[in-house]
Amino acid sequence: MANKGIIIATGIFSPDIGGPASYAQTVATRLAESEKVIVVTYSSVWNSPSDRELPFKIVRVWAGWPKGIKHALYFVKMLKYIRNARVMFALNAVSAGLPARLAARLFKKKFVVKIVGDAAWERAIGSSKTPLLLNDFQKVPRRGWAKVLHFIQFQVCKGAHMIIVPSEYLAGIVHGWGIPMPKINIIYNGTEFVASQLSKEEAKKKLGITGNVLLSVGRLVPWKGFRMLVKIVPQLASINQFFQLIIIGDGPDRKNLGAMIHNMGLERKVRLVGKKSKAELAEYLAAADIFILNTGYEGFSHQVLEVMAAGVPLITTNAGGNKEIIHQGQNGIMVKYNDEFNLIEVIRALWNNPEMQSHFIEEGKKTAAYFSAEKMFNETVALLQTRI
Repeated sequence: MANKGIIIATGIFSPDIGGPASYAQTVATRLAESEKVIVVTYSSVWNSPSDRELPFKIVRVWAGWPKGIKHALYFVKMLKYIRNARVMFALNAVSAGLPARLAARLFKKKFVVKIVGDAAWERAIGSSKTPLLLNDFQKVPRRGWAKVLHFIQFQVCKGAHMIIVPSEYLAGIVHGWGIPMPKINIIYNGTEFVASQLSKEEAKKKLGITGNVLLSVGRLVPWKGFRMLVKIVPQLASINQFFQLIIIGDGPDRKNLGAMIHNMGLERKVRLVGKKSKAELAEYLAAADIFILNTGYEGFSHQVLEVMAAGVPLITTNAGGNKEIIHQGQNGIMVKYNDEFNLIEVIRALWNNPEMQSHFIEEGKKTAAYFSAEKMFNETVALLQTRI
């Protein structure tokens, strides 16, 4: 199979949990049906017993090495395998994308990169260097590490033969960096989410939950809007005194959220339950009455599709790619990010209207079926197998 292989460069892989890890494993499995595949990844473990059961080779670089050293090792691993590869496919523009781009250029291989966000903005807002959301951040000069990261992701995209983005919204963002539109391919995210077979009451009993569940899921970062959800909990008692907010996820804002919950005396009304596996998430979704995603940015949300597939009524924001999934008042409701008054009123309206809930559930399942994982992977595989 000389010159027939594909190298997939990713930032994480199973047993680490995350969308890119699941995506990498599934697309590698699909590609391995017709050609040799090697996945190169940073990893929290040196090796995993399940690696031997995979239909492709997995090459791990321990994530515990210091920065610089682990990136150099990652690059060296790529150089070892790229000679017999036809395509280098990177799942992000910086930690995987930069070494992948350098290796592909050195050996004159086809290079494809998937862009799911702006690394410069995520660094700036995560380190409190900017208060701006992504759209406004594109309009201002970048400084410090944000400037460096922007330069890297621009050069990686500029050097790519093809770029994959999961939404029209992100296609516009990448084009705004100076990348020609013909190079950018929109392949919508899909979901393979398997809903729990537990009833709502069975799920609540298993999880030790009482009352009515308002569920939110995501990385605990400022732009996900979890602080606003915690803030409005006391006011939600006027709608239903049995509401309980459950937040699934982990991240740098967890300590601040915990302190906020304690200071407001909401320990019995708000639960931070940490990161959960797909199977555990399915059980929490089975227990949920309403799902709320108060986000300031979404490229194209896997989470929204999973919620729809699980049959939970959805409230989210009109941020980013959400407008390409949500049909207002048909399969969900969108409000502005951190709009306290309207968020409370939408929760009130949805909770008091069982017919609307049922309609959202029915239409949401249709939406999730349309954005299927099969469709996403078929389009991705076809693009990667295209000759240049």
